[in-house]
Amino acid sequence: MIRAMRTAASGMLAQQMQVDTIANNIANVNTSSFKKNRVNFRSLLYSTLREPGASTSANLMNPTGLQIGSGTEVSSSIKLFMQGDLEQTGAPLDMGIQGDGFFRINLGNGEFRYTRDGGFRRDGNGQVVTVDGFLLMPPLTVPPDATEIVVGQDGIVQVRVGGADTLQTVGQVRLTRFPNPSGLRAEGQNFFRETASSGPPSEQIPGQTGAGFLRQGFLERSNVAVVDELIALIQAQRNYEVNSRTIQVSDEMLQQVSNLI
Repeated sequence: MIRAMRTAASGMLAQQMQVDTIANNIANVNTSSFKKNRVNFRSLLYSTLREPGASTSANLMNPTGLQIGSGTEVSSSIKLFMQGDLEQTGAPLDMGIQGDGFFRINLGNGEFRYTRDGGFRRDGNGQVVTVDGFLLMPPLTVPPDATEIVVGQDGIVQVRVGGADTLQTVGQVRLTRFPNPSGLRAEGQNFFRETASSGPPSEQIPGQTGAGFLRQGFLERSNVAVVDELIALIQAQRNYEVNSRTIQVSDEMLQQVSNLI
């Protein structure tokens, strides 16, 4: 009975972490470019009371053995970088990534972060920055007298200055790709950090060598499907209840044994 309690308790803890993950996904359903998390489970150690294949007599063997598990645990969590829907905003410096890749952001302290949130703005110097003022890399400056901004699918940025008949090119937005995006470390503020598991960053031109295209005036929505999360939430709740019921039954059985002594 004690074993059953510990096993069920491990299941309750695992389901609690599942609910925590689902809650974070649902909370960020309206966060631009948010990528949902999924937790993975694995079984804990088994107690082998009878080895499978052990001899039972001279010419016979045990076909299945006897093993008792000790529960479950959360083995890992993974970011699912599935494409989110692109929502039209009309803002000239909003850029949605259709496909693979990240924007490279300079934090100003010698460190860089990566994001798919393309909600950019101009600062007082005309530089293109995030909503928190961090620079987009490579640096891009829009002239203060620009009356029109055009961002091509290949990242080429052109502006119309004053009443000029032609557009002039002021730079190009590039995307960064990783061999294993799921290995990136999420740090909040829609930022990811490079790790040994993600592999080294590779800067590429949008639309080339596997990088996605840019869509001006669009933002990528979260890839969280609320219906799927609610179904998963109900399943986690039911699993939690069943595990708690297992503890209750084990406790009742233990009380009956104690009354016999």
